[in-house]
Amino acid sequence: MKLNIKSAAHTFDTDFQPKDTPNPDKELDGSRCFSLIFLHAGCLGVIWVGWSWFAIWVAVFLYFTRMFAITAFLHRYFSHRSFKTSRPMQFLFAVAAGTAAQRGALWWAAHHRKHHKESDNETDVHSPHTHSFLWAHMGWITSPRNFATDYKVIKDFAKFPELVYLNRFNKVVPLLLGVSLYFLGDWTASRWPSLETSGWQIVVWGFFISTTILFHGTQTINSLAHIYGRRRFDTTDHSKNNFWLSLITLGEGWHNNHHYYMHSTRQGFYWWEIDPTYYGLKIMAWLGLVSDLKPVPERILEEGRIRDLEK
Repeated sequence: MKLNIKSAAHTFDTDFQPKDTPNPDKELDGSRCFSLIFLHAGCLGVIWVGWSWFAIWVAVFLYFTRMFAITAFLHRYFSHRSFKTSRPMQFLFAVAAGTAAQRGALWWAAHHRKHHKESDNETDVHSPHTHSFLWAHMGWITSPRNFATDYKVIKDFAKFPELVYLNRFNKVVPLLLGVSLYFLGDWTASRWPSLETSGWQIVVWGFFISTTILFHGTQTINSLAHIYGRRRFDTTDHSKNNFWLSLITLGEGWHNNHHYYMHSTRQGFYWWEIDPTYYGLKIMAWLGLVSDLKPVPERILEEGRIRDLEK
């Protein structure tokens, strides 16, 4: 593991990538490891700030709203363009997703597009079948090889300078969230003392604890969803459908469905496959915020029904 000025600079500006920097597959970068350690260590702050029902509900609210931002915007919009929206709305999507502290929308989507082309083969950077489970779950994020955004893969969105800015300086939005949470807690404590909260308590629960759980919830699709579950469709990878992962990721657990037909807005192909992200996008479509949600073709649905009967 290495830690130097160049890697630290890249932490603040993700487009800072010296050409002479070696990028071995499995080397860990100290600055990125520090970011993950800092995020997890921040959860220990609960020892000093305690808890309150208000803080817990803030953490739960931020978990699910930001999970929706990841699944609806980073995944189904920026990665797969499974629906349409306006330029101002896509900027707001990128800001909302940025609060999850999972780097920029363009970096996230570019890596995911590569994942679909290389899923579970030797070049897939987070496959639990060609790498270790721990590497697939979180180690790959700390590798210098995976720091840079491949703008060639995401040219359709890289043409928007506001998205590139958010992608380069992706620490800005999470920092603003943390500051806002402090003032929310401080204001709430002064207005409603009976809630027994404080500024730092809301930062610990609303940012550190909620964001850490959110990170691991998201990463289960890279790791667990390629190991545990049921395969309806024959794909070239090991993707599986997993009901339990669908609950914690708002519908992303129908991973085998998605890898078989990734262009649909809906990943729970049938009414019994719970897909809260899709339901949320349907509401947004009714409100006129998004449009042209791409359906699952009838031929795919019929094939799935036949395969379910065969199994």
